Amino acid sequence: MIQEASVTGLIRTILIIVGVLVFLRFLGRLMVAKRTMDAENKRRKAEKAFDKERKEKLKNFGKVSISDRPSSSDDEEYVDYEEVN
Repeated sequence: MIQEASVTGLIRTILIIVGVLVFLRFLGRLMVAKRTMDAENKRRKAEKAFDKERKEKLKNFGKVSISDRPSSSDDEEYVDYEEVN
């Protein structure tokens, strides 16, 4: 069976191609928007963690903490500082 080209078939094919291109462009914009939103959320999360850490450090600023000596298996003397003559 031989089919002949018609004007309506040509217009239909062109509309299908244009429709696919419009859909792909729309899909691309959605993907860019999602990527931008993910980057923004990641930045906000990092900024929030930074602010939390900063507040914690400011809260403990100037306080002295004493930590335990590390346990050693040998009979070595633990020295946490050295004198300079």
